[in-house]
Amino acid sequence: MADESLWSRVRDFAARLFRRKPPTPGRFIAGHKFSWRGWLTGAPWVWPARDYLVYVPAGHTRWKRRPLIVLLHGCRQTPEELASGTRIASFADRHGWLILLPRQSDKANPWRCWNWFDKRTSAGGGETAIIAAQIRAVRREYRAHPRRIFAAGMSAGGALAAALGVRYRKLLSGVFVHSGIACGAAASPVTALDVLARGANAPYEHLAAAARDDAPDGALDLALVAVQGERDEVVAPINAVQLARQYLVLNRRLAPETLQAGVLPEPDAQTTTTLTDGRTMTTTDYRNANRILVRLIRVANLGHAWSGGDPALPYNDPHPPDASGLLAEFVIEQIRYQRASRRRRFAWLSWR
Repeated sequence: MADESLWSRVRDFAARLFRRKPPTPGRFIAGHKFSWRGWLTGAPWVWPARDYLVYVPAGHTRWKRRPLIVLLHGCRQTPEELASGTRIASFADRHGWLILLPRQSDKANPWRCWNWFDKRTSAGGGETAIIAAQIRAVRREYRAHPRRIFAAGMSAGGALAAALGVRYRKLLSGVFVHSGIACGAAASPVTALDVLARGANAPYEHLAAAARDDAPDGALDLALVAVQGERDEVVAPINAVQLARQYLVLNRRLAPETLQAGVLPEPDAQTTTTLTDGRTMTTTDYRNANRILVRLIRVANLGHAWSGGDPALPYNDPHPPDASGLLAEFVIEQIRYQRASRRRRFAWLSWR
């Protein structure tokens, strides 16, 4: 009887030891980060630090490095509203992504817009430096994959994501901009209003060429997807065209002097798709071999709103295409390209 009792206890202990624990649920965790380079030209009294949220997906462990998506909200939005409207947490849980959601301060901008038009920000300091510091902090703390970090944003957040791509190419693997603006398109709040309505009034293409030439060794091509509503009355559609042009220059696909003003060069592919609600979506692609280098997606009858978002929240349109799904496809495709490139590199080294 004693032997049976001992064996029962040993068996129960082994069962507890090897029992598979249920995955931890996804959760939001708050953080705060400072950067000495984060002072703003237009608001030098604002302390160069910003709060942020990190969404840690269900089942996350530190044993496996995960992609990190930086998602930047627009004006009059909060990180919570953007996360809810885009349903980004469900995508994070499905794919195992970490999500960084920076929060703009009311002191830095009374409408909670990111100051994409600030000279220091577009030069790589200001709020681009603060977000870059947040990325590095989250990457260390949660062991995010250093070569699978993507910046995305809506409106002013999209403009800041575009600036991050230009100024911090080596930190990122791709940029996804919804209703955004080219880096350096404006140099002050006053000129920003004109840019929103009419497009850039600064040499944004030459800025990209200079950033390209100054890029650190090892900085690779940085893929861009830009989504733009053709009926956007806040950010004129010409801004998406200019953003695509800027990244074509940044990635050495074109030289600024070869571009005709206000138009895109001949694409590698272009398709127009009729969506379920009668809208059309025109996708214009520029490729480097089999990889998307720049993709411009123009959606007819879409205003200033995240396409496919939750209509219960402002700046969200419930109709297709699903911009969050497009973001997911973009991230998955870039990761697939990285893996294929790594296999080819190892195969070449083995052959040698």
